[in-house]
Amino acid sequence: QIQLVESGGRFVQPGESLRVSCVASRDTFDTYHMAWFRQAPGREREFVAAISRRSGEKTFYADSVKGRFTISRDNSLKTVYLQMNSLKREDTAVYYCGASSKIDISIERRFYSYWGPGTQVTVSS
Repeated sequence: QIQLVESGGRFVQPGESLRVSCVASRDTFDTYHMAWFRQAPGREREFVAAISRRSGEKTFYADSVKGRFTISRDNSLKTVYLQMNSLKREDTAVYYCGASSKIDISIERRFYSYWGPGTQVTVSS
């Protein structure tokens, strides 16, 4: 089992940038596909970005963040990052990282078995 802890969420103004991080507990971190999801008040948790295991050569993004957000991983630090640029008010949410041990990477929430507690990102003027 892998444990995840997100950090880096805070209050920012529209147009600003922010990077959130997720640190894993296991040395086998590199064997997991990793993803970021987010949940705004009153809404379902939605997919944001995903990165494949090992080298992270495959990445996927939700249309709403494509071109603004970048997911990356550092296996030596057991960490996955989400760099968020040109933030908008509608990006306000709790951001969660998830880990999947499935063979294939997915953008579907049900494929991710392990989750962190989340970090709050608030975009407002």
